[in-house]
Amino acid sequence: MKSGYKVLWTGHALEELDKAVKYLQLNFTDVEIARLAKAIESTLSHITRNPSMYPESAQTRGVRRAVVLRFNTLYYRVNGDENQIEILSFFSTRQDPNSHEF
Repeated sequence: MKSGYKVLWTGHALEELDKAVKYLQLNFTDVEIARLAKAIESTLSHITRNPSMYPESAQTRGVRRAVVLRFNTLYYRVNGDENQIEILSFFSTRQDPNSHEF
């Protein structure tokens, strides 16, 4: 099933993703990095097919929260007028939860 939604990553989300990958490179093997990449692709595929499948964030209305893997959460919002999924944050739960922002 083809989706009509485009995925757009914000600069903030890309920075967080980069930090998560660098952490994995320093502390884990390439297997874990590949596992994360596969999980991100799968999650984005689910989101583009059914944007409302993940629950809204308790903190911010209109923002949805998808757990990618045990320690990684993706926050996004849907812009239906432009058929866009905007990835706002890729948060590693290994980080201080109080430091999280969109």
